[in-house]
Amino acid sequence: MKSTFAVVAMSPAVAQRQADSAQLAAALTAGRTALLRLFDAYRTALGAALRVPFSSELNLPLWELGHLGWFEEHWIARNAFRAHGAAVDVEAMLATQPASSLSAADQLYDSSRVPHASRWQLPLPDAARTVDYLARVREGTLIRLRSEGSSDAALYFYRLILFHEAMHREAWIYMAQTLGVGLDIAGPACRDYPDDDLALAGGVWRLGSSGAGFCFDNELGAHAVDLDPFAIDRAVVSWQRYLPFVESGGYDEPRWWSPAGWAWRQSQGQAQPRYLRRSAGEWHVQRFGQWQALEARLPAMNLTQHEAEAWCRWAGRRLPSEAEWEFAASTATGAGFCWGDVWEWTSSPFKPYPGFVAHPYRDYSAPWFDGRPVLRGASFATDPGMRHPRYRNFFTAERNDIFSGFRSCAL
Repeated sequence: MKSTFAVVAMSPAVAQRQADSAQLAAALTAGRTALLRLFDAYRTALGAALRVPFSSELNLPLWELGHLGWFEEHWIARNAFRAHGAAVDVEAMLATQPASSLSAADQLYDSSRVPHASRWQLPLPDAARTVDYLARVREGTLIRLRSEGSSDAALYFYRLILFHEAMHREAWIYMAQTLGVGLDIAGPACRDYPDDDLALAGGVWRLGSSGAGFCFDNELGAHAVDLDPFAIDRAVVSWQRYLPFVESGGYDEPRWWSPAGWAWRQSQGQAQPRYLRRSAGEWHVQRFGQWQALEARLPAMNLTQHEAEAWCRWAGRRLPSEAEWEFAASTATGAGFCWGDVWEWTSSPFKPYPGFVAHPYRDYSAPWFDGRPVLRGASFATDPGMRHPRYRNFFTAERNDIFSGFRSCAL
């Protein structure tokens, strides 16, 4: 993903470096302010202990906060090779890495070594000590940033921690939805989403990124893909289009579901999307703990890929591939291709592009090349700096806690 925080080249070089560093520092500071505001909302809702029930969908807010400080310290203050960017020799870095400024931080917060289920039993520092740890780490980060160069290599790890924290903030927002934590945050805009198709000629499309600016490792390896002509929804599927499938009994008809989708459906207690209920013939939706009338013009959201595929079979449609989605988002925006309100399921499995080489944060992509689907776009909760048509998101097909919807293509 190309960094949205890059600036136009300036002269002399010192002025450019100062401008780049100042802009990135401002983005880091704004992101941290937003993070702590979310943390305060959790403290208000959950109390001082900040405990949440164990679930594969959830994480302890206090653990996540400490993890963010650890991740930043690990890749900035403790990384003697950071100026080499994505070319860092990780083994050499770890062999020479100084200790964390927080006792036992590696044993508490290293997500590569601390299994998810074990985090509920960890002796985590309290909120005050954790917030202080983040503040001390950030102070050092900003001091170092002012002395760095302005090349992509010099700024790589600063951008990495910026985007890493942005992803965790979004995770906190959909976790708040799961827990019913009240947040003062606007959802997707209520508007008339068009339900017509864009007819696109296809052709040869270069899928992936060339590497300019900041890119995650799974985006690199741009390669030519041949696309047949196709017709794709101009906008994501709205509740107005989705709910007739529910109301016609689609959740109880195996013929609309894949074998994996039907197995998921049978494991569920309700024959309707998550966070929806019907009373006296009217649909209502739960948003951050509050029930409200469902606005049918809004995009259908908190759907699994199984539900998206079932609707497509019922409607005589199909999910787009990620190449089709990227082509449309990159070439047809002027024709009214709307995206960015919800993450969009595609039919493509998450797999490496040709010549894939893992970046120093090796657990970002490689462990997840397991057949799970790719989502494209962004959601209303996504940080503006993360919105890019080449960004690849990836979750397992049964996840409906994320702000996910879909658009479809004609058969």
